[in-house]
Amino acid sequence: MIVLASQSASRRALLGAAGVSFEALSPGVDEEAAKEALRADGLDARALADALAELKALRVSQRVPGGLVLGCDQTLSLDDGSMIDKAVDREDAARILRLLSGRVHHLHSAAVMVLNGEPIWRHIERVRMTVRSLSDAFIDAYLDQDWDQCQWCVGCYRIEGPGAQLFAKVEGSQFAIQGLPLLPLLDFLRIRGVLPS
Repeated sequence: MIVLASQSASRRALLGAAGVSFEALSPGVDEEAAKEALRADGLDARALADALAELKALRVSQRVPGGLVLGCDQTLSLDDGSMIDKAVDREDAARILRLLSGRVHHLHSAAVMVLNGEPIWRHIERVRMTVRSLSDAFIDAYLDQDWDQCQWCVGCYRIEGPGAQLFAKVEGSQFAIQGLPLLPLLDFLRIRGVLPS
């Protein structure tokens, strides 16, 4: 049995569309407290995504002995290494979008598979994202249209929705942008015999 340690709609949709049978359970992790502690340990964006993905999988693994538990997380960093979190409200989302406007940032999409409390596979993908110059009028109109969906997303966008309009260039996997390094995961599941090869 595969268990997704997440309630993320986009991750559930990606796995389902790929034909992977799974159950989704909330990991019950206080992400903000965990991020704060891990950042205090000096983790960069890549390592932070990996550590949070592992933490989520480990928490759910305690509840499903013998289950393959997939934990995922995604972080966003600017070229200077500083990290951007999810917006706390719409005003913060507008601030984040103004900060990203006309700049390059990186998404780090991590996945960790845990079996009986032990990590057995992990993968992290980095995607380079170039945001076009955004006017304040565009930002307001965009948030009017998609705020109820993009508020849950790091960077305040969904590439599979109106958020695609933010970008001049994307270098990397669309699956990773949506929060899951899907193709490496499918390879792992075939190697494990969970999916036919």
